[in-house]
Amino acid sequence: MKLSTKGRYGLRAMLDMAMDEGNEPIATRTIAERQGISERYLEQIMIPLKQNGLIKSIRGSQGGYILGRNPKDISVGDVVRVLEGPIAPVECVSEVNPDECQRADYCVTRIIWSRVRDAITEVLDSYSLADLVKESEKLGKAETIYDIQLHR
Repeated sequence: MKLSTKGRYGLRAMLDMAMDEGNEPIATRTIAERQGISERYLEQIMIPLKQNGLIKSIRGSQGGYILGRNPKDISVGDVVRVLEGPIAPVECVSEVNPDECQRADYCVTRIIWSRVRDAITEVLDSYSLADLVKESEKLGKAETIYDIQLHR
């Protein structure tokens, strides 16, 4: 499974907001600058994150985005699913419609794909944004707060 820039940049933007949690709303321009992402592209990424309640937008001159939930309640898997779709290496083991595979009763390779899906899901769901904030703090570098490079 290969994540697109949409998933990678979206996670970086969410982590950027989590690291600034408790402060004022953050403008997309600010996040884009700190993360080295095109502001126009970031604005497109923010739409599904907002529609799914992972972030909230605040209007006005001091407006911007804030997290929709506590960082400990947003998993990396939540972000990836919103931006990339179901976590599955192949359609026949999709989390959404697992019964659609016509070969499910006798396909040996489906076992492998299911285990791959489950392993990826386990890892992505085991990390919250709060966990990633703690990991960044462990690095002990202030520069890493706004320069997170996940699988670049």
